[in-house]
Amino acid sequence: MCGRLNIRASDLTQILFEFLVEAYSGKDNFNAAPTENISVLRMNEAGAVELTSMRWWLTPSWAREPSTQYSMFNAKSETAATSPAFRGPYAKRRCVVPVSGFYEWCREQGQKVPYLIHGQSEQTLLLAGLWDCWSPRGTAGEAASLYSFTLLTTSAHEQMQPVHHRQPIFLTIDQAKAWLNRVIPTSELEPLFDSKLPVPLYGSPVSTWVNSSRNKDQRCYQVIGPPLVIEELH
Repeated sequence: MCGRLNIRASDLTQILFEFLVEAYSGKDNFNAAPTENISVLRMNEAGAVELTSMRWWLTPSWAREPSTQYSMFNAKSETAATSPAFRGPYAKRRCVVPVSGFYEWCREQGQKVPYLIHGQSEQTLLLAGLWDCWSPRGTAGEAASLYSFTLLTTSAHEQMQPVHHRQPIFLTIDQAKAWLNRVIPTSELEPLFDSKLPVPLYGSPVSTWVNSSRNKDQRCYQVIGPPLVIEELH
């Protein structure tokens, strides 16, 4: 499960030069929640990678209307290929979500403690996602379209399990470029779904200020204790 994101625009600037020709001029969102609009990378019809704003809660193209009745902000990689909601995007509409980190809540002594999962060296994390485009019936054109996405998840790496049993699918820069390439079938990219940690991570306990999605300031990632070290063991 990945239910909140931390996006610091200054963190993303350098890594996005790997994908985009134009300069990145995004905005901070220290506590991005499902149904909010977030900038994601995708390959457009011309074959160029672009950064576009999408709603974080996938609405299938065939849906009658946008809804939050079912949890569509995460998709299990194990079942996405056959899920009615996700199999279309899984086949041909992949995206990458660049973030500074994400939040998970861990139960400790009867209470849920929020943790910010982030790179030990403040690296931007690249998360695998799927997107779709929905339009009201009887309408056409970009103005009427709703672009939305979901994050793909997999079983948590053993070092992540003290925080949560699921994790987003992390991508390296090269893996992200492959994930965005529509020419490559998704079936050839399924090895990316393994529970891996491309960079060493910290799980930093943060203020419960982040519990409310209405709170968006820097207090959302105020560290209140020593971090958990989350990295591959050699």
